Amino acid sequence: MDEIFDVIIIGAGPAGLSAGIYSSRAKLSTLILNEGAIGGQMVLTEEIANYPGVETTKGYMLSNIMKVQAKSFGCKIKSNIKVAKYSFEGDVKVFELEDGRAFQGKSVILTPGGRPRSLNIEGEEQFKGKGISYCATCDGDFFTGKEVVVVGGGNSALEEAVALTNFATKVTIVHQFDQFQAFEHAIEEAKKNPKIEFIMESELRGFYGNENLEKVSIEHLPTGKMSEFKTDGTFIFVGYQPNTENFVNIINLNERNEIIVDSNMKTNVDGIFAAGDCIVKKYRQVTTAVADGTVAALSVSEFLRK
Repeated sequence: MDEIFDVIIIGAGPAGLSAGIYSSRAKLSTLILNEGAIGGQMVLTEEIANYPGVETTKGYMLSNIMKVQAKSFGCKIKSNIKVAKYSFEGDVKVFELEDGRAFQGKSVILTPGGRPRSLNIEGEEQFKGKGISYCATCDGDFFTGKEVVVVGGGNSALEEAVALTNFATKVTIVHQFDQFQAFEHAIEEAKKNPKIEFIMESELRGFYGNENLEKVSIEHLPTGKMSEFKTDGTFIFVGYQPNTENFVNIINLNERNEIIVDSNMKTNVDGIFAAGDCIVKKYRQVTTAVADGTVAALSVSEFLRK
């Protein structure tokens, strides 16, 4: 613990990597501590076609470019670690890892991101990895020549449903409302795809099978009618929940456990900033995460100067 970093960033998704790029380029000694895969949810995206200046790319490819950029400016990245204890009291913040190592920082940017939200219905835990997936990029190939269900009605659900048609012979989207909560271009692309069908105003109520998933039960919400639907797999895209459990009673969170920040990405704790999918915000895109990380890093620079 001899070295005290100017800033320690928790998480290496697009927000964390962007913050690392800006802070290290500003000659601040920067350390990123990352528990999961570098790139966060970005690496689970099959295709990114709306990142300004880039016609189209894979999520993992954009993630790798960001990582290389951050490291080229001197940012240190330690991945596959687990933070056991946080100490945010005082001018110097301390992070203790499960392996006994500890790191100190004059400031902190929290970018832990989020994780796929579960349906929490019968059979979901039983068939995770046995027909149930939360990542089309990761598992789409396993369903080549098969029929699958996609749950959700946002951008992720529709975009990943289209991506799954590269493998599956049929994709059925089940959505609880009578219209989608997605950008118009995503809706149009899904509707014009001949492999995609829709079951609207409906919700899944259970997963069933033997060793692997074989069928789901679906409730039509206006009538309450239950039906069984045979499927080889189900992909769930019903949003994400922030990875903020470690900050309860330390940082101010809202009712959805999102970190509350001001326009400069500052939290209620002096020297602690937050950015990306973990904060209170309406839209969650790679571009918004990058913007958040940028603002947080610039705010940290100003904080340290003062």
